[in-house]
Amino acid sequence: MTLLLLQMVVVILTALVCGWIARRLGQARVIGEIIGGILLGPSVFGRIAPHASAVLFPPNSFGPFEVLSNIGLVLFLFLIGSELDYEHLRKQRLTATLTSTLSILLPFALAIAAAPALRAHFAPEGIGSLPFTLFLGISMSITAFPVLARILEERGLQSTSLGATALMCAAVDDVCAWSLLAVALTLIQPTGSATTLYHRLLWLAVYLFVMIFVVRPVGKRLAQRKTSITLSYEHFAAILAVVLASAAATEAIGVHPLFGAFLAGLCLPRIKGWQNTLRTRLDTIVTALLLPLFFALTGMRTRLDLLTGTHIWLWTGLVLLIAVAGKIGGAVIAARWTGQPWKYAWALGALLNTRGLVELIVLNIAYKAHVFSPTLFTMLVVMALITTMMTTPLLNRLGIEDRSEQARDLVPPRAA
Repeated sequence: MTLLLLQMVVVILTALVCGWIARRLGQARVIGEIIGGILLGPSVFGRIAPHASAVLFPPNSFGPFEVLSNIGLVLFLFLIGSELDYEHLRKQRLTATLTSTLSILLPFALAIAAAPALRAHFAPEGIGSLPFTLFLGISMSITAFPVLARILEERGLQSTSLGATALMCAAVDDVCAWSLLAVALTLIQPTGSATTLYHRLLWLAVYLFVMIFVVRPVGKRLAQRKTSITLSYEHFAAILAVVLASAAATEAIGVHPLFGAFLAGLCLPRIKGWQNTLRTRLDTIVTALLLPLFFALTGMRTRLDLLTGTHIWLWTGLVLLIAVAGKIGGAVIAARWTGQPWKYAWALGALLNTRGLVELIVLNIAYKAHVFSPTLFTMLVVMALITTMMTTPLLNRLGIEDRSEQARDLVPPRAA
């Protein structure tokens, strides 16, 4: 317990400092928190003070650390889902549907084209062409839903038309990516794979039916019968229980707990008093304590010291180019086809280009499954970090307003 508390102290302070520096440099706080995790990991702290690093962050101590961080992520995604504006989604449903589709298909197609060359240079011995191509396509086409949500929240855009559309596109992107990931994993684990996949899809359909046609209507009726708009302790505890049960259900199905948490937020009755109370009670502890643990833990597991030589960096640049062109290009084309202005289209593309930590989770799965070599894994990690770091500068360049209170405190007013 003492070691866990010391780890939390170090991580929170590091995340606080690095997040503050990132904000001063015009980046999202989450970028600073990820970089803070890398500084605490084997690439920096582990090389400068290997003994101290082994004492403070032994690999066998990450179990409770990871549990706490994942709980924070689940609660955060519930809050994001609970504040999503249905009206914006109804207005932008055509844009969200087409953009989700093209922002997956285009980068996936480019990944298929590049897969033979990358496999020849960087695939581990014995890995098949189809699993490698699927994993590479998923890595190129995914959008980091939690990081995107955090960036939108920091800029005060989560309830705008642009923010709601981007969140819905990212949610669809990630559901498709996790579904493809399940298929890819069955290809490298053939025993009983078809039965497992069919059962997973069946249970996912049952889960969606229960949440949409049972839980949501029941919550709506309870809200209509409630005479006060304030959220009582009993209702607050019941809502948390539903959130955790929903996340547990999607985890058991094999999708990901964050989607269960997000869907629970979508099913929450839209009562302003309830939403404000949930935000007040959960936001501070989640964003100040639990989420930094998640971002820092993933950063500490990232090895950037494996990239050496001009040859490797040229391949890394090619991977980055394919990822950016596919993701932003697909989103811009789709948004323009649905009649959106150029500024909106480019802003949506910039937001969906955010890959961040969901990408790192997928990469870790591929690495543990021996689909990616350590070198290719590291190249894709660099791609994920750079595409995430591009988001805020692109939004600033496009003139997308930062509506957060903190940003108004940090940025001096422009001269007339």
